[in-house]
Amino acid sequence: MTRAHAPGKAILFGEHAVVYGRPAIAVPVPPIQATADVTDLPQAPAGAVFLESEATGTRAWLNALPEDDPLRRITQSTLDRLPAGGRQALSIHITSTIPIASGLGSGAAVSVAIARAVSQHLGQPLTAEAVSTLAFDVERLHHGTPSGIDNTVISYETPVYFVRGQPIEPITVGMSFDVLIGDTGVAAPTAKAVASVRRRWEADRESMETLFDVIGDIVRRARPAVESGHVAALGSLMNENQTVLARMGVSSPELDRLIDAALGAGASGAKLSGGGIGGNMIAVVTPDRARAIITALLEAGATRAFATQVGP
Repeated sequence: MTRAHAPGKAILFGEHAVVYGRPAIAVPVPPIQATADVTDLPQAPAGAVFLESEATGTRAWLNALPEDDPLRRITQSTLDRLPAGGRQALSIHITSTIPIASGLGSGAAVSVAIARAVSQHLGQPLTAEAVSTLAFDVERLHHGTPSGIDNTVISYETPVYFVRGQPIEPITVGMSFDVLIGDTGVAAPTAKAVASVRRRWEADRESMETLFDVIGDIVRRARPAVESGHVAALGSLMNENQTVLARMGVSSPELDRLIDAALGAGASGAKLSGGGIGGNMIAVVTPDRARAIITALLEAGATRAFATQVGP
């Protein structure tokens, strides 16, 4: 058996505006991950692939799934990149601790885990760049017009400063800092939130472009704060970013309640992360306040709250 993992991801700054050419900063979230196990099936016809995913309830042969099924797409695309000669039948089993439709990169993580596991099992491990490219193609099924940030940060497993269409800029974090993630429990498909912002942009491009510019400026100011682990500066910028996202219409009562709870319990700053409307919020905190803030998030209705560290 060959096993491969891929972490979740959180956008610290810049969601939605990144789709329109502004920068964003995202980080991997190792405490949650997708896992793909690949084993040979010598009793099955050569070249056949059986897919099983607990999260989606999938148990099917590859060629029996619809062509636009994300699991079929990433598996077939990965196989197409590898030599085909004499390939045995394979079984791929996918598990994930990343909640679906929550802004934490579940779809991209599953794609990355599958691409890694299949290519490693067949003795032709793909580079991070190749895996990211394959995962981005699948992201189009999930999100319609993805920015590419999910597949990038998950494939490279490093904090990144990302501008669509430009070379990746890994961020070196000199001093680590703590981020808490609180799950509203409200499913929030990214494609839905992206489409909502698109409609607003089409209705009033000038106003939306102004908001995107404000977010872009926040992201540029946030980069040195991320690199230095300056919690107070990061918190202030998160609060600014959340104010703009709320004006864009992608916050929600559930997100607002968790954000207020985190700030009330001593977080330096808090905002939604990902598409919004539901899903998850993040808060930057000092270590001495982390436990109290997690308790506050759970009391405010979070279905789950946990910490991750960003740093060297």
